[in-house]
Amino acid sequence: MRALLLLFPLCVGFGPQAFGQTSAVHRPDHDVPARASRRVVDQSLADDPRTTEVIAAYVAKVRALDVVIGTLADELKKSGIGAGSLGNFVTNAMRARASALLGRDHLVAITNGGGLRRSTITPGEIRVRDAYELLPFENALVAIDMSGEQLLKFLQVVLAGRDAQSGAVVTYRAHDEEHLQLIDARLTGERRSIDPAAVYTIITIDYLVKRGGDYAILQQAKSVRPLNMTLRDAVLDYIKSETTAKRSLRAELDGRFVSEDSAAEKNK
Repeated sequence: MRALLLLFPLCVGFGPQAFGQTSAVHRPDHDVPARASRRVVDQSLADDPRTTEVIAAYVAKVRALDVVIGTLADELKKSGIGAGSLGNFVTNAMRARASALLGRDHLVAITNGGGLRRSTITPGEIRVRDAYELLPFENALVAIDMSGEQLLKFLQVVLAGRDAQSGAVVTYRAHDEEHLQLIDARLTGERRSIDPAAVYTIITIDYLVKRGGDYAILQQAKSVRPLNMTLRDAVLDYIKSETTAKRSLRAELDGRFVSEDSAAEKNK
């Protein structure tokens, strides 16, 4: 690895005429001699030992970002309600890793769509850098115990913000393209709606708990427990575990958000 350090004098009037020859630049108000010469930058230049020493600590870390950890079967795309298939993929990973850590199922995982910083991930090899580019922040997973009433309010916030969730089926009414109203919600695989009086465990990120505003309902939760894992590490672990198990990495639009009209049509 080669580095070139060019030292330019801090003066005004150092023009292109100085290159290609040895010359001096003079200003009427004061004389500041400046000299430059042209030099070809190629493999003939020796590595600078001091520069090599500085960057040595980072070389392995940079190379680690290019390690292939799985193969993506279909394109992941962030779009629409629930942040699309990309939002599904991330929240599926959150729920899977939290279930493994807590030793329990029937969790609902939720994160904000704005925290997903890539719009697409194309099919093919998926590398460590893909997770870092998608989730550049150090947001940590937390488990929150909420009443069903609080959870329903939180899901309304999720719906309005086009945030992502896994573990629930949310039915909504669209008053227009901007305003969506929660009509019903139930846990995936269950026929009964969420019970306002029951207690549910939600997996989300510490950032949303601290954020307040639309997410202030999270600060009313019965308990908040850190899971000692960042969201990015949860996704990395999920990818690796699915790859080890020889399962395809994919996330489809699977009906976790259902419009009232389409639900009525389905039940006819």
